[in-house]
Amino acid sequence: MKKFLLLLIIISLILGGAYLKFNDFLGYEVVTGISGEENIEEIDDISEPEVPEEPPLKTISILGVGDIMFHMPQIFSAKLDDGTYDFNPPFQYVRKYIEEADIALANFETVTAGNDIQFSGFPRFNSPIETVAALKETGFDILSTANNHSLDRGKNGIIATIENIENNGLKNIGTYKENNKNLLIEEIEGIKIGFLSYTYGMNGLNSLLTSDELASMIDTIDEKVIEKDIKTLKDAEVDLILAYIHWGNEYQGQPHIYQEALGKKMIEWGANIILGSHPHVIQRSEIVEYGGKNNYIIYSMGNFYSNQRYETMGNSLTEDGVMVKLIIEKNFSTSETIIKDVIHIPTWIYRYKENNQMKYVILPLEPLGTVPSDLELPANVMERINKSYKDTMNTLGNSE
Repeated sequence: MKKFLLLLIIISLILGGAYLKFNDFLGYEVVTGISGEENIEEIDDISEPEVPEEPPLKTISILGVGDIMFHMPQIFSAKLDDGTYDFNPPFQYVRKYIEEADIALANFETVTAGNDIQFSGFPRFNSPIETVAALKETGFDILSTANNHSLDRGKNGIIATIENIENNGLKNIGTYKENNKNLLIEEIEGIKIGFLSYTYGMNGLNSLLTSDELASMIDTIDEKVIEKDIKTLKDAEVDLILAYIHWGNEYQGQPHIYQEALGKKMIEWGANIILGSHPHVIQRSEIVEYGGKNNYIIYSMGNFYSNQRYETMGNSLTEDGVMVKLIIEKNFSTSETIIKDVIHIPTWIYRYKENNQMKYVILPLEPLGTVPSDLELPANVMERINKSYKDTMNTLGNSE
């Protein structure tokens, strides 16, 4: 009898297991409730294993250009019949590059002390207020105003220039209204960037300000101040620090040893991008590895817009400039921000006469020999353009 009962139990277990397997096959599961009754519930389709998400990356672009100056021939060229000024035409062919950038910057090497004050070029600039309006229309966002012409019109010139920049919806770095120094931080696509600007001096016009005003209104090259400012930005947890710096020797194609030494120090202190101005010719660029990441220095970006050229200076290199486009990428999983790519776009300032009036236009030279299709340029001008392109790319170490 016991053997018979044991056999029944074994058969029941076998049949029960087969029943469960069969229901699994049909896509059902048996759920036994408190009452002991079996409830059949449908099983969801088996989902595919989860694929780990790619790290969330964001990419933005920053574009910087060199010296923008307004000598008197340029001012005359922009004057309209009604006595107002239009400075937009010179920038018409580079506008698309500047508008495309998430942040575009330039060295504004003049002041706009007011249209009621006589305009002048070198040596003590005062440009029409319409110059800033044109830069805003072109797509610029930030103007560096710390340079050797910052004090050309004294304290009032500094303040009036800043107010004109602000009134046109732009921001400036390097000069400040009295006792109003605040370091600029901009956030784009979740990427925080700190901006700095410094100048080696003000053409001996320091006496136009008191010592306190000099310290609070113009950022000059003082290593202790620069290191402190960089630390302030790092404490604000910016992802990247960009500095414009007005330094070096005018018209010299190679950076001075002091530029190289200071540039490396700034990288070690925490700056990531250093854009040089003042020499009025292009000087070399380099990638500097520090702390496990690449940083970028260009010692001089040359003239972006100026009347300086072979005919006025005996130096054709003063006609050359470069737009530096930096691609910035942040990985939000690791909080790491890197310079993903650097693109150099050479420019050349074309000056010509039209209806007995001098005209200017900045030409992007990308690629070699390419000029806007609506311009018919004589052979001698094309020769100068080709020379400009090759000189620029050779200097930057991108010879073809």
